[in-house]
Amino acid sequence: MWVEYYVVPSSQLHLTSVKARSTNLLKYSLPLHFQAATVMQINIPVHDHTTPEAIYAFDARGIAKRFRHAAIFGALDALNPGERMRFVNDHNPIPLLQQMQARYGERIEINYLEQAPQGVVIDFIVKAA
Repeated sequence: MWVEYYVVPSSQLHLTSVKARSTNLLKYSLPLHFQAATVMQINIPVHDHTTPEAIYAFDARGIAKRFRHAAIFGALDALNPGERMRFVNDHNPIPLLQQMQARYGERIEINYLEQAPQGVVIDFIVKAA
């Protein structure tokens, strides 16, 4: 399943609320002078949150370095037991793993899936408390 988002400059966007068939939908209306050709469509995969063994991707390469650890801890804190975060990074995150050990102890299992000079892929699995 995919969700479609249309991105336009916020200065040219007007948000209106529309009710349709008992669900609240948001409709974005554009002024008449707006050129529709400048609208960019983005398709984003929707996660299935119905299974306890769900895998959630987290690509740290796109996050500013000063925010990475806080974002990673926030994502890990949001996971339920049995869920995993598939972590991608451009280097082996030894300091992060040390901080995770201090913060979570044995509650987070760490499994390296790939380790190469260009980066790593690691599964962080939340265990039951």
